[in-house]
Amino acid sequence: MAEFSTRKGFHIRLSGAPSDEVKIVDGSDEAAVYPQEFAGIKPRLLVKEGDSVKQGSPLFIDKKCPELRFSSPAAGKIRTIEYGPRRAIEKVIIDLAASQQTEAFPAFEPASLRSAARDRVIEILTTSGYLAYLVERPFSRIPNPAVSPKSIFVNAMDTAPFHTDICVAMAGQDAAFQAGLLALGRLTDGLVHLVLPGDHDNLPKALTHADGVEIHRATGPHPAGNTSFHIHNIDPIVPGDVVWTIRADDLIQIGRLLLDGKVPANRVVALGGPGVGNGSGCHYRVPIGAPLHHLLNGNLTSGEKRVVNGDVMGGTQIAPDGHLPFRCSGLTVIAEDRSRHFMGWAGPGLGRFSMSRAYLSWWVAREKSWDLGSSQNGSLRSMVLTGLYDKYMPMNIMVDYLVRAVIANDTEAAIQLGILETDPEDFAACAFACPSKMDLVGIVRKGLAMVEEEGI
Repeated sequence: MAEFSTRKGFHIRLSGAPSDEVKIVDGSDEAAVYPQEFAGIKPRLLVKEGDSVKQGSPLFIDKKCPELRFSSPAAGKIRTIEYGPRRAIEKVIIDLAASQQTEAFPAFEPASLRSAARDRVIEILTTSGYLAYLVERPFSRIPNPAVSPKSIFVNAMDTAPFHTDICVAMAGQDAAFQAGLLALGRLTDGLVHLVLPGDHDNLPKALTHADGVEIHRATGPHPAGNTSFHIHNIDPIVPGDVVWTIRADDLIQIGRLLLDGKVPANRVVALGGPGVGNGSGCHYRVPIGAPLHHLLNGNLTSGEKRVVNGDVMGGTQIAPDGHLPFRCSGLTVIAEDRSRHFMGWAGPGLGRFSMSRAYLSWWVAREKSWDLGSSQNGSLRSMVLTGLYDKYMPMNIMVDYLVRAVIANDTEAAIQLGILETDPEDFAACAFACPSKMDLVGIVRKGLAMVEEEGI
């Protein structure tokens, strides 16, 4: 077991933290799947409008990897297939049937997973589409099922606000989580690493005494909870390496599939943030693909809001009138802030958040909860080498030089500077503190795409 920590980073105390209470959301009469949610695939539809599907029936495949199918989250009839620019498939909407018929997948006894053949486990994950819960590094893509990773990392700690609390998601799911871990052990010839928060003393026994894995502890402010930081300290990536990663709450979904022989109909997600009304910030058990208005209506404060899938540091904006994404780990709601402040940075800023000493409020910024909105508090400015980013990067990465290499399209220098060890989310804290207001996350995403296209 490895124990590692960092002091680099910053813990953002965003207001509206979700409670541990779990509420049930049901009553939905439709579900939707977004093919564009799965980065790197080229979808080919297997259904058309008017077709009937079961829960778990394939909706589309990946043209580049035809054995990888993506299944329906519920049974019903295909109502609409929405297309975007250049006929890209944007959304498949399903009208739910009164009786939910399910597609049958092989079910395992927990003990049998210890000796299950890799090909059999991979087949279930590809035909169900649940391979998409795993992420292949580098490049953060859906894994190639033909490639055996050198190791697999399970992330059971979060330092950014707000993801699903793993202690809440684990309630009643100990067997499913352990089944998922045993299945991962069949997918690699290396080790499965489970990373837990080192400063949490009340974790479920299913986490602290998990079988078939190497358990590690990590501590520190955000982004100490990012998987890249764990890989960097436990089993670093070098050119030619392939590592798979997965969130612990997503692994529960895989375990449920393997034990029950059918795709789960729902999952637990957290709802929090300054835009959530008092008492509404908690965890919800929601049907996968359900309309978000079932979850959001009546739970938000007044005014225009931005809904983020995941955390405000590395999440993606989604439409409030959309549907729950397949890989939703929580929803964070913040105000759509377009306000302007008199005197700007020249004012005392007693009630304004600051990560530097620009305002008098800096000395309470690390202790107070803040109602932050979407404003970036300034426009794009020239990039200046200050070394500021290094305060928020816990890995041995020179962020300034890496970003400059990507901007200059110098992929060879970017590789030498460690871009293969990173994921765009690792630069979210740097971007949050950036005085130049640069989209560091987008820049690094572009750099990884260039390296992937050119080859290592």
